[in-house]
Amino acid sequence: MIDLLFAGVALVLLLAAGYWVRGRGGHRPTGTWAMAALLVSFACAFGSYVSVVENAVESVVPDGGRLLSNSFTLAAATAVLAFMLQLDLEPDEARRSIRRRVLFLGISVTGMTVLFTASRLNDDSPQLYALYVLIYITYLSVTAKDFGKQTWKQAGHSRRRSQRVGLRITAVGCVFALLYAAYKVFGLVSIGLELNLLPHGVRCSTPISPVRCVFSVTAPALAVLLITLGLTLPAVVWPFSQFLRRRWETRSFAALAPLWKDITDTTPEVVLASEGSQQTDDSDFLLHRRVIEINDGVLALRPHRSARVRESAERTVAARGLTGTLEGDAIVEAAILRAAVQAKRTGTRSVTGPPSMTGIQLMTGTRPGDLRAETEWLLLVAHAYTQNETPTLTTEPLTPSGTDPRT
Repeated sequence: MIDLLFAGVALVLLLAAGYWVRGRGGHRPTGTWAMAALLVSFACAFGSYVSVVENAVESVVPDGGRLLSNSFTLAAATAVLAFMLQLDLEPDEARRSIRRRVLFLGISVTGMTVLFTASRLNDDSPQLYALYVLIYITYLSVTAKDFGKQTWKQAGHSRRRSQRVGLRITAVGCVFALLYAAYKVFGLVSIGLELNLLPHGVRCSTPISPVRCVFSVTAPALAVLLITLGLTLPAVVWPFSQFLRRRWETRSFAALAPLWKDITDTTPEVVLASEGSQQTDDSDFLLHRRVIEINDGVLALRPHRSARVRESAERTVAARGLTGTLEGDAIVEAAILRAAVQAKRTGTRSVTGPPSMTGIQLMTGTRPGDLRAETEWLLLVAHAYTQNETPTLTTEPLTPSGTDPRT
C-alpha cells in the first residue's frame, strides 16, 4: 500500500510537470521552468521511496535511497524559491538570486554527501548522521517557512479566486512540511543525544502505522500534494473557466436572437457595421455586439413605448406576486417592447405619458454595469418576450407617425 502511495504521488507530480511545460500558443507563464523543476524533483524524491527503486539504489550504495530522496527534496525546495523570486523580483535580480540559491543547494548536497559517506565509513556514526540531518532539515525548514508566509500574504492580494484558493492551499501544505521538519528535529535530538526515541530501520507498512509514519510519511506526502495542488490549481481552473465563459456567451447569444431580430428588423439603423478585421468567431465580441445593438434598438423605440401597456403589464405582474423582482420587471419590459415593435411596424406613435424605463436604466439602478449583468437582464427580457408572459393588451389609441393627435 505504501508503495502505491509513493508511486501514485510521483506519477501525479510528473503529469503536473508535463502540464506546466507543454506549449501554450508559444507563451509560457513566468516561473514555468522553476515549477517544472519543483514538480520533477518532488516526483523523483517520492519515486526513490518505492521499494523497487530503493532496493536497486541500496544494492549499489547501502542506505543511498535516503541521500537520493533528501537531495531531490532540497532541489524541489530550491525550485520553490526560484518560482517565488521570478514572481516577486525583476528578471535580472531574480536570476542573480536564483544563482546564489543554486550555489547553496550544491554546497548543502555536497556537505550531506560527505557526511553520509563519513557516517557509513564510521559504523553509522549517530553524530555524523545528526549533522547530515541538520543540514537537510535547516534548508527545508527555512524554505517551507518563507514560502508559506509569502503564499499566504500573496493570497490576500490576488484578484482571481482560483489564485487565492490555490495559494492558501499551498500555505497549508507548507504547514505539513513544517510538521515533518519538526519530526526530523525531534529525531535529530534523539540521534545526537543517543536517546533512541525513534527506532531505527523500522519500515512503514501503512501511512499511519506505526504512529511515527504519520509524521515521516503522511505529513510530507500531504505537504507535496497540497503544494502541488495549490500551485497548479489556477493553471488548471483558468482554461476550464474560459470554457464555461465561452459556452455561456454562445448560449446567451443564441437565446437573445429572437428579441434581437424583432428589434433590428424594425430599427435596422442600430446594427453595427461589420469590419473585416473583426474576429467574427469570438463569442465575447459577438455577444457584446448583440447586447449593444439590442440596447440601441430599445432606445430607438422610445417614441413607441406605451405608458398604458406598462401599467397593464404591471397589474398582470402584481397579480402573479412578482412586483419588485427582476423577473417581474423583465415581463413588464418585454410587454412594452412587444407593443413598441408592433407600433414601429405599423408606423404609429404613443400619445400618452412618458415612456417607461429602458433596460439600461433598470440596470444602472439595480445591477453593476458590466456585460454579464446586462446580458443576464436581457436574457430575462428575451425569455418573457418569446414566452409572451403577458396577455395581449388593449393599448391607448395610437396615431400615425408625424400626425397631430389633436386633429
